[in-house]
Amino acid sequence: MQPGPEPRVINDNGAWCWFQDERALVDPASQTLVAGSIAAAEGPGGEARSGNVELAVVDLRTGESEVVVLHERLEVDDHDVPALWRRSDGRWLAVYTRHKTDDLTRWRVSEPGDPTRWGPERTFDWSGLTGGRGVTYSNLRALDGRLYCFARAVNDDQCALVSDDEGDTWTYAGKLFTRPKVGYVNGYTRYAGDADGARIDLVTTDHHPRDFDNSIYHGYLEGGALRRSDGTVLDPEALQGDALSQEGLTTVLAAGSEWSGERISHCWTTDLRRAADGTVAAVLTARFGVDPEERFFRERPVPDLRFFYARLAPGGEWRVSELARAGAGLMPHEEDYTGLAAIDPYDLDAVYTSTPVDPRDGTALAHHEIFAGRTADGGASWTWTPVTADSEADNLRPIVAPGDPSRVPLLWFRGSMTASQHYACEVVLLDRRR
Repeated sequence: MQPGPEPRVINDNGAWCWFQDERALVDPASQTLVAGSIAAAEGPGGEARSGNVELAVVDLRTGESEVVVLHERLEVDDHDVPALWRRSDGRWLAVYTRHKTDDLTRWRVSEPGDPTRWGPERTFDWSGLTGGRGVTYSNLRALDGRLYCFARAVNDDQCALVSDDEGDTWTYAGKLFTRPKVGYVNGYTRYAGDADGARIDLVTTDHHPRDFDNSIYHGYLEGGALRRSDGTVLDPEALQGDALSQEGLTTVLAAGSEWSGERISHCWTTDLRRAADGTVAAVLTARFGVDPEERFFRERPVPDLRFFYARLAPGGEWRVSELARAGAGLMPHEEDYTGLAAIDPYDLDAVYTSTPVDPRDGTALAHHEIFAGRTADGGASWTWTPVTADSEADNLRPIVAPGDPSRVPLLWFRGSMTASQHYACEVVLLDRRR
């Protein structure tokens, strides 16, 4: 990154999970950034603010920001962060759930052009489909003139709601794919759309890496079908009737494959973006060089996690390369958690990682720091520039907010995090022009 302004705090109490999108979004006309997060009892405001679903609304021209509460004390859990969408009528849509503790997808619609003022909360009740087992996550993507909200719901598989009025009302669309239950839940999926709304790409796992030695699969929705990377059809009537297993999609990163002479295992999805020219890029994580049968859960974090960068050119095959070391697991009871990494949505040659290991020389760091990586050869090699250094707390889960191709709004949260329900973190923004 070029020298520029210091990051500024836009919310003094917040964090987010990474299986919802978009968690942050820019309106290019008004130069407004909106970023969702969940407040915790350990941060400013304490118990009175704990579990608030919040939006930081930032005027990128002036730097002024305002925190708006969508739902007071919903649940203190970073999985409840809202997915955001800018509608054609100038209104914003925010969709959010609890973390599998009820069966409601909730949403609110803003006043035109004003994400600080919101209409009433409305709900879709999944309980008749889930049997009361709960729903988690929201991902908003357009396809063939309709808006879809992908969630983990029926049988803890990936499912979708659909709207023909940009989120005013929702109906059940169907299951995307299905697996027999193993452990906690089924696949973890990241989604990426295209500008024309003609295709939705996805990468997914089999199950939770705590319970299963996952591989990573890729496919896309187009023309009513779920397709493999090469365009061949897996499910000709996607989201209709009985769904098929994601194992039939294209394998991108295989559990049991060797990298630098070591076996990788328990892969997980981290980020996914699709460029205007049709190129797709993903960041994935895996355990590196450890016994895949060893149980770390509630004992100690996995000692060595790695980031991988995968790239698919239009009409080509996946090219996968090791990106950087992600360090040890972030916490013992979630041994595959990392600081995460984000791809620039308008420049797939640029990534931002959160890691306690300097990617330039392998030096162990006192805290997770943010590094900017750039490749000139499709991901085979990288040059690195520190964004943060010598920090007094961890810098975690970066996001590059899409919406305005002329800007790079880089967000992350910094502080201490011991669980998805316990953290004392503030949300920061480092914004620059390209």
